[in-house]
Amino acid sequence: MATASVTFKSREDHRKQLELEEARKAGLAPAEVDEDGNEINPHIPQYMSSAPWYLNAEKPSLKHQRKWKSDPNYTKSWYDRGVKLFQANKYRKGACENCGAITHDKKSCMERPRSVGAKWTNVDIAPDEKVESFELDYDGKRDRWNGYDPSTYTRVIADYEAREEARKKYLKEQQLKKLEEKDSEKDGEKDGENAGSEDDEEDGLRIDEAKVDESAQMDFAKVEKRVRTTGGGSTGTVRNLRIREDTAKYLLNLDVNSAYYDPKTRSMREDPLPDADPNDKFYVGDNQNRLSGQALEFKQLNIHAWEAFDKGQDIHMQAAPSQAELLYKSFKIKKEMLKSEHKDKIMEKYGNAASEDTMPRELLLGQSEREIEYDRTGRIIKGQDVSLPKSKYEEDIFINNHTTVWGSWWKDHQWGYKCCKQTIKNSYCTGLAGIEAAEASADLMKANMARKEAAEDEPVQHEEKRLATWGTDVPQDLVLDKKLLEESLKKENARRKEEKDERKRKYNVKWNDEVTAEDMEAYRMKRIHHDDPMRDFLS
Repeated sequence: MATASVTFKSREDHRKQLELEEARKAGLAPAEVDEDGNEINPHIPQYMSSAPWYLNAEKPSLKHQRKWKSDPNYTKSWYDRGVKLFQANKYRKGACENCGAITHDKKSCMERPRSVGAKWTNVDIAPDEKVESFELDYDGKRDRWNGYDPSTYTRVIADYEAREEARKKYLKEQQLKKLEEKDSEKDGEKDGENAGSEDDEEDGLRIDEAKVDESAQMDFAKVEKRVRTTGGGSTGTVRNLRIREDTAKYLLNLDVNSAYYDPKTRSMREDPLPDADPNDKFYVGDNQNRLSGQALEFKQLNIHAWEAFDKGQDIHMQAAPSQAELLYKSFKIKKEMLKSEHKDKIMEKYGNAASEDTMPRELLLGQSEREIEYDRTGRIIKGQDVSLPKSKYEEDIFINNHTTVWGSWWKDHQWGYKCCKQTIKNSYCTGLAGIEAAEASADLMKANMARKEAAEDEPVQHEEKRLATWGTDVPQDLVLDKKLLEESLKKENARRKEEKDERKRKYNVKWNDEVTAEDMEAYRMKRIHHDDPMRDFLS
């Protein structure tokens, strides 16, 4: 289950690995063992049991799930500031001559230099500081806020809040002062009593609005404090950032069949106004965010990881995202290199019309001083040589001592060279000698074929061979002795009776492997032929 390192596996090895994992899950195979001899649970997912690629793990293990970089000597703690330990009553040898503390010397003393040091007065001996020595780990060395007390930041917050309150109070006083001055000026005027009464009412309303608390007047700047949230969060502040002038998504198009609005997630994926002018639309649906920016790059990265996994590479986007991103970057670099190589090959073969090479003057201006005459049909009569069309292949190039090109001769549905009448391409030219040799070989082949056809017409007579009874050729002077033949027949009858009743066979059997012509003839005469209709009458 826990892969040691990222290695390429064939399809057969991958299938065997899956079968082994299923057998381990079912309990049919023993569990995998790590470096320390502990069994690894086969039900642990692969993205948890497989070690990251940059660890170069050679054996399966679960150490990467623990603090494998932790060192008991390292710590993240910080010095205790202002802690005092022991305060002596008199000066001690080796202590600071200025304050009397034994934890530092006079040179590094942080107190104000006394006119007469504690070494000579033995008065106001400073307490000893707490001296600590420890090694910081990787995070502790690089933590810029290590040892910082967060409670000290409350003073900074209090300073900013007091400054903000003073600014608001000053602005409110200035606003009230301006309104009162404007009201007093209008009271002095005698004309326009009706207009003056209406303005007085408006100014009074403005004064009342200015006296109202600013946090209650503007809902946008309202700050709400949450202590016990539904998600279990801690105390925090939330500012209402909704602008009331914005039109809600579901009010952009009131058609029932328009884009669907999900009230739970407040999302509308499709465009509510697809037929409107794109320049006038400020909202085109939530799907626009998925098809632009880094979302599209992340989608392509996922697709590349899936395709690489299908082709046999051990890559997983969720288990090893850094490895997947590095492989995707290397893939894009190789792809661009292949594109550039292909482009260079095409430009090298066909040329580049967009290059900065200067064109000929005749082609650039489209005119020349050469006089050309044309007829009524537009054909050239005089002034320019007729150029024959040329092929992209090489022409009039003779190889291997040939005086003609390949394809200048045709015979029996085959192309060849006319100079030597050969039908084998890239062969060496033999000239007239080769033609005469080819004709002689053709005549000889025709004569052989005619002789073969004449021989096939005559039937072949096979000589009949007389075979002996035991399978060899029968000599011409072979003569069988009648007395010996009768004795051989008696021996054959006795052997057959003995085969039928094995009880008559003696204990000591003498065997002779010498076979004579009479014995073979007797065996042949007594042998039963299964296709003989008279076989039942043979004794």
